[in-house]
Amino acid sequence: MYIDLAIGLVLAFLFLSLMVSGANETLVRLFGIRSKFLWAYLRDTLDGGRGDGRSWVPAKVTDVFARLPFSGADPRPRHEAEPAPPVVEPVPAPRVDMTERLYERLREIDHPKGARTSISDIPPERFSGAVMELVAAEEGGVEGLLAKLEAIGSPLAGHLRGVWESAQRDLGRFRKGVESWFDGEMERLSGLYRRYVKWVIFALALALTLVFGMDSLEYGKTLLRDNAYRAGVAAIAGGGGEGLAALREKCAVSGTAEPYDCVTEAFSSPALVKIFDHSLVSVTIPPDGERDPSFNWNGASWWDRLISPGHWPGYLITVVALLFGASFWWDVLRRLTGLRGRRSQM
Repeated sequence: MYIDLAIGLVLAFLFLSLMVSGANETLVRLFGIRSKFLWAYLRDTLDGGRGDGRSWVPAKVTDVFARLPFSGADPRPRHEAEPAPPVVEPVPAPRVDMTERLYERLREIDHPKGARTSISDIPPERFSGAVMELVAAEEGGVEGLLAKLEAIGSPLAGHLRGVWESAQRDLGRFRKGVESWFDGEMERLSGLYRRYVKWVIFALALALTLVFGMDSLEYGKTLLRDNAYRAGVAAIAGGGGEGLAALREKCAVSGTAEPYDCVTEAFSSPALVKIFDHSLVSVTIPPDGERDPSFNWNGASWWDRLISPGHWPGYLITVVALLFGASFWWDVLRRLTGLRGRRSQM
């Protein structure tokens, strides 16, 4: 019984976690968050902060929700369909957009998905290759490039100066040093991005928990009290056929030869849909598959549950559970149902 209870809860958390992940990925792709985050960092590193003195990379959680996705000041360069020019021109003085010059050397890995570049990941060797192309265009080599970067006030000058001195002014070691430095910066940037995304995941988890009215404590009590429902959920998760037998036992009535109607009614709200019976809009799927699913508006009852303090602990448990992510709950479900063992035997 308690294994079935655990499976039912894990299955509910898995479905909701998948919805949270899907909503997050949709927002990220729709607003180009990853690409904007990368190019915001590159603008800070190559050209300095914005004209108003602020950095391009979000400094607060509110910036992740507001300024980065919705600001009119997009840090990404405009997409160019033409390949990179074969000849690299020297860095002009006294002012130049180094971010645009970097993008010029990266056009080959860009894809036309809009007016702005969609590049969200730059391999370190590609970045170091672009730097070496800029070095080759300067008459003074690395020293000439560093002098011009310092003249235009690019923060990149200090980073490259440190790498150049550490490489003891050897070009081969300098390129490797640029790769290592950029790879470390990308790891740091990824950590910052994940830290901000956790807040987005929390907001999505809270929103979906409230919209679907998923009270984990109440749902757990339902699984404990309703043997047929619990067995049905466990059977769906494990791929077995025990759910029908349990439902027949529940629906058996003295004097009834065939509890078909009761079983049909029970299956008209399958376990996978019944999890969200208390959502703002609930769904009922006919068992025969010939009729379309019906949608029911539960606004009044949903609001009563939402403002009832008795449901808040269950909502909180659901939100915390969703923060673990879909991959965590999928792994737990596989361990509980033995799916991993079955795969290994095939």
